[in-house]
Amino acid sequence: MEARGEKTHTCGTICLKYLLFLFNVLFWLAGGAVLAVGVWTLVEKSDYISLLNSSLYSASAYILIVAGVIVIMTGIIGCCATLKELKSLLIVYLILLLCIFLLEIIAGVMAYINHQECFPFCYQLDEELRQNLKVTMQQKYQQPGEESVTQAVDRLQQEFKCCGSNSSSDWSDSIWIQDPQNKRLVPDSCCKTPSDLCGQRDHPSNIYKVEGGCIMKLEEFILNQLYILGAVGIGIAFLQLVGMMFTCCLYRNLKEDPY
Repeated sequence: MEARGEKTHTCGTICLKYLLFLFNVLFWLAGGAVLAVGVWTLVEKSDYISLLNSSLYSASAYILIVAGVIVIMTGIIGCCATLKELKSLLIVYLILLLCIFLLEIIAGVMAYINHQECFPFCYQLDEELRQNLKVTMQQKYQQPGEESVTQAVDRLQQEFKCCGSNSSSDWSDSIWIQDPQNKRLVPDSCCKTPSDLCGQRDHPSNIYKVEGGCIMKLEEFILNQLYILGAVGIGIAFLQLVGMMFTCCLYRNLKEDPY
């Protein structure tokens, strides 16, 4: 009878180990996804996000990278604690899961509170970002020493199929457009089919006439990224609850480790 009870206990522990190991694999993949989004945002999108003259978005990318690394490291600790059956390491792993979970809750609550209380500050900030992009386009595009800005503006307009910060008419006040030697009304990157001097015509059949301009497209992109990150965050939070439950059960079933 004693052997049978010990065998049943061992089978239950093995099942918990596999379940917790599977959880850690999923948790590790989730951390990798968050890390990948942060790196992708920083590497692929930082050139035209920098046009906003705000460190907010680059800082958010770094936060994603740090969060992804923390989640991955936590997953690795969980795998080691599970495979080696170290109760002391399981406690460390459980504390890390709990801390990350609490931070997610605090961040979510603060984001909700700030969203409710920021008006009209958020509106003023939004207008400030719009003006920053407009001024950058008008004063720095195609100017000496501003090659990176020029490339970023061209890429922004082509990738988002837009023209100007708020509208294509913004370009009429551009230093480059007002140059008598320049025969264009808008940059060639505003054209639906870019070619040399295609910006001489600003007819809707030739250039992108998007209501709200590039700033609206950029804001839509950032909001979509936030929605995706929110969904990923909810998924990770759910995984953490499951992981904490499995960790507690495995801890109770393991014998005292000698380390």
